[in-house]
Amino acid sequence: MEKLYWEDFEIGEKLVTPGRTITEADLVMFSAFTGDWHPLHTNVEYASKTLFGERIAHGMLVLVVGSALGFRLGQYATLPKSFIAFYGIDKVRFTGAVKVGDTIHLETEVLEATAKDDERGIITSKSSIKNQRGEDCCVFTTKFLCGRAPKDK
Repeated sequence: MEKLYWEDFEIGEKLVTPGRTITEADLVMFSAFTGDWHPLHTNVEYASKTLFGERIAHGMLVLVVGSALGFRLGQYATLPKSFIAFYGIDKVRFTGAVKVGDTIHLETEVLEATAKDDERGIITSKSSIKNQRGEDCCVFTTKFLCGRAPKDK
């Protein structure tokens, strides 16, 4: 359902996105963009000797790509048309490695809808980025500042 305002969210509402496969190009481009060339992500020989046994995706790459998957559900499915700003992210934990070739998706649930004032409200959601086996790879809580419906509506 397309959302317009803060009031359009329901506590307990859940969304599951389509998946996206993490590629070799993702690791290279993210390394180049951020400057994070840690050998765990970029050196096959180094990574083969770690507990993962191979290269893994940067945690922040997983967080960024995974959280953006919400837009695959439609422009106003996870954020309302009255979206004002990203208000914050809390309790980020990287709970499982994502490897090249893994397919991730986002599962999110609305926890709270808090009125800030007569014109704005905050939506708090609990999210999990999961791999193709349904295992949590990254869990976090987000807050979005949104516009409220006009009083004359």
